[in-house]
Amino acid sequence: MVLVDMLTEPGKAWQYCPRDVLRRFSTILEDEFGLVMNVGIEVEFYLLKSVIKDGKETWAAIDRSSYCSTAAIDVASSVLEEVFVSLQSLNIIVEQLHSEAGKGQFEIVLEYTDCHRAANNLIITHEIIKGIARKHGLLASFMPRYYYDNVYPWYVEYSKDDVGSGSHLHISLSKNGENVSMASIEPNRYGMTKIGESFMAGVLDHLRSICLFTMPIENSYERLMPKSWNSSYLCWGVECKELTIRACCPPGAPDGVVTNFEIKTFDRSANPHLGLACIIIAGIDGLRRNLPIPDPVEPEDDVFDHNDDNDDNRVPASLRCSIIHIFSDEWFKEMLGENFLITRRGICSDEIGHYMMGRDEKYGHCVFNF
Repeated sequence: MVLVDMLTEPGKAWQYCPRDVLRRFSTILEDEFGLVMNVGIEVEFYLLKSVIKDGKETWAAIDRSSYCSTAAIDVASSVLEEVFVSLQSLNIIVEQLHSEAGKGQFEIVLEYTDCHRAANNLIITHEIIKGIARKHGLLASFMPRYYYDNVYPWYVEYSKDDVGSGSHLHISLSKNGENVSMASIEPNRYGMTKIGESFMAGVLDHLRSICLFTMPIENSYERLMPKSWNSSYLCWGVECKELTIRACCPPGAPDGVVTNFEIKTFDRSANPHLGLACIIIAGIDGLRRNLPIPDPVEPEDDVFDHNDDNDDNRVPASLRCSIIHIFSDEWFKEMLGENFLITRRGICSDEIGHYMMGRDEKYGHCVFNF
């Protein structure tokens, strides 16, 4: 596999080249503010085995044990060890590996690095996991969610209690190699710096638009459900895993100090270069406007039990809603250009049409291709 830039002629990038889009906006972030966006990624996926049921081939979880079970690691050890060694040989560092909440679901946490390398690492990691699973006679699927609204494909045995698979991002900003998101550098409210606050306030402010690039298929929106370590609401909080954006205060950091932000609205279907570029675009707006972040949501707040699909505080409920939001976002139209967004709308409209032709057929595409 070769990762390349798309050029119209030597030295001139194609206007739709994802790698160049990320490069362009990360350069603005560095030139204007002296900042580099660093990213760590949680890669979630299911390992499925082939079984014959009622004379048909179907796919079932290789293990049905609980979250962080050593039994699950034992069952998948040959695959996971080979994945780990392969990534290590490519200088992609795995910081953590464990079984996840879904049956047969696993998570690999990739090292923090600059956004360009993080995007490349994510693509390579997906390919390695897929290829090694196939080598062992298994199917690795990163599909955002199998089961939704009492509908799931007949060719996957799946529990409605199982959670979806995302690619959660951990974002921090550095200047001259130093993490400037941390409040120990410049004390501020909520344990974060003003730089970190304004950047993430911009992300929260434009999150509906960002979703068009970070959740670009209909199935992406079925993953965001209450009580599944995700959220469908435009909110943030400190160390609460049920929110769209989580301010993280990890062990080893001073008490109450935020070192990074976790963003949940990102999955395997996203082009990582475009998705990360959109986060930078939103963050730049927050920094330029010196935007304050709204008050955090607390676990006891009623947002966790609110089910109004028309609530203005929600993440878009569908891909169609994301399209509508981005075309009403003047900042994104200015930054990406209307032609870029029109092209994106065409791609996503085809995706919506394909999904409406037959949900079962579309689910099959997602299971085997993501």
